[in-house]
Amino acid sequence: MPQAPASPPFVPGMPQVPALSSVAATCDENMVHVQVKKDLFGSGELIQASDISLGGCGVTGEDSVAQLLYFQSYLQACGSQVVMTNDSLVYSFSLTYIPRAISDTSAPIVRTSGAVIGIECHYLRLHNVSSNALQPAWIPYAATKTAEELLVFSLKLMTDDWKFERPSNIYYMGDLIHFEASVKQYNHVPLRVFVDTCVVTAVPDAAAAPSYLFIQNHGCLVDSKLTGSSSRFLPRTQDFKLQFQLEAFRFQQGDTGSLFITCLLKATAAASPTDAEHKACSFVGHKWAGAGGEDQLCSCCDGSCGSRKARDLTSVSGMWTWHPFFRPLSVCADYTF
Repeated sequence: MPQAPASPPFVPGMPQVPALSSVAATCDENMVHVQVKKDLFGSGELIQASDISLGGCGVTGEDSVAQLLYFQSYLQACGSQVVMTNDSLVYSFSLTYIPRAISDTSAPIVRTSGAVIGIECHYLRLHNVSSNALQPAWIPYAATKTAEELLVFSLKLMTDDWKFERPSNIYYMGDLIHFEASVKQYNHVPLRVFVDTCVVTAVPDAAAAPSYLFIQNHGCLVDSKLTGSSSRFLPRTQDFKLQFQLEAFRFQQGDTGSLFITCLLKATAAASPTDAEHKACSFVGHKWAGAGGEDQLCSCCDGSCGSRKARDLTSVSGMWTWHPFFRPLSVCADYTF
């Protein structure tokens, strides 16, 4: 259930705090709904819709008669933070009020204080112990699925220096979005991970339109060739990890700034040779290059990279695939201050 912060005791000189009854929130399986009274502080001063946001996202509805403002967001959008405990997932949001100076007078003054209100959604974790793909009602921050072979795939957003998982999913046009795909092995031979395909959509449906398939043809990252961007795979340094970057963009028509990314990850035994269906290729310097030095395998990226002959998938411990559904990204049109 959403939790509202307790009001601190009154101390002379302390700023105003919102009344507890001024904010209400409900959480469903994949969204949070927030209702805010325009008389946020219970003082009779009504706030402006443009002065309050949910993690950077603006008001989605307003009732001028009841003097209410409404927000609606996916759990993974609007600057949410997620914490995993032993038995639950907790999504946290910040409802931020920053009053602007009164614009219809000559005095640059405000009559309300700023405020930040915490909102949380709690969900019990479901543990998957079967070999079937996990189909969650919520979209996990870094989705995982454990197979019978005790393999765990993940796809994470990383910081600019690639050292840490990125806490925010908000980007601006032209920013580089850093991804790290990985596979963990338990009681298994060493593995090598690949990103077979990645598609971007404006809604949480990989088959929806518009869409942009920026990794295709079994590991060909085509964005840099199509748009001249700096999107690419980084040189591989560890078999069980693969890093790549995508230059942030927005869809031209009907764009809300939200991007949903669905990727297909593959893993093979590290001892298996790479081939046309298991590679990581980028278009750099007007030519295709492999993240692991397999440049010759990337020549098919301009055509079709299907296998030329049937392969024995049971050799060298076989091959494993999994579809992780990644949380949405928010791409802003420009910097605002």
